[in-house]
Amino acid sequence: MKTLGIIGGVGPESTVEYYRTIVALYRGRVRDGSYPHLILNSIDLGKEIDLIDRDDRRGLADFLVIEVEKLTKAGAEFGLIASNTPHIVFDEVRSRSPLPLISIVETACAATKAQALKRAALFGTRFTMQADFYPKVFSREGIELIAPEPDDQDYIHDKYMNELVVGKFLPETRSRLLTIVDKLRAARNIDAVILAGTELPLVLRDRVHNGVPILDTMRVHVEAAVAEMFS
Repeated sequence: MKTLGIIGGVGPESTVEYYRTIVALYRGRVRDGSYPHLILNSIDLGKEIDLIDRDDRRGLADFLVIEVEKLTKAGAEFGLIASNTPHIVFDEVRSRSPLPLISIVETACAATKAQALKRAALFGTRFTMQADFYPKVFSREGIELIAPEPDDQDYIHDKYMNELVVGKFLPETRSRLLTIVDKLRAARNIDAVILAGTELPLVLRDRVHNGVPILDTMRVHVEAAVAEMFS
């Protein structure tokens, strides 16, 4: 089996979910009682957010490359960044990485294309919803991404950073997020929602809401990683 290296801790709640899901999917594929071999480098979320707030893309890429190099030295054969927002500089990091990296954006795009979805809402941090790294990949496959209205973006970002990242998953937050889905379906005719924030599936566990598929980017990222372990 190939050894997986994970850049985690951004944030911790979803990193735990990554680990649990990797183990479950791996165990679902083997019958010999074994468990997956992986290496986790849990990095400082605060440092990452500070670099993004300052729009220091070079500094963010340098920071992530150094942390990926630690995974290589520890024996990882391929890796992933267990978060959407750092993928703002994924291309830069991948070009400098000493080991192959699996993109959460590319795996999410492949899963969306496989379902023949063409017009999806994009939920995530403000950084993710307002950046071009998701639309750039999805547009290649003819998939249009729709960001929520500015006030809804503010709500999602606030709840993301002040509740979900610190492990608070409240029913009223879930309800409001689903209301935003309904609003986008009525006003923008979306046919899917991309949960482009790995904490979002912890509060929105539905696969479908009112006929609208909800794509868990963490899940498809993990599925790709486990497949690579067995390749």
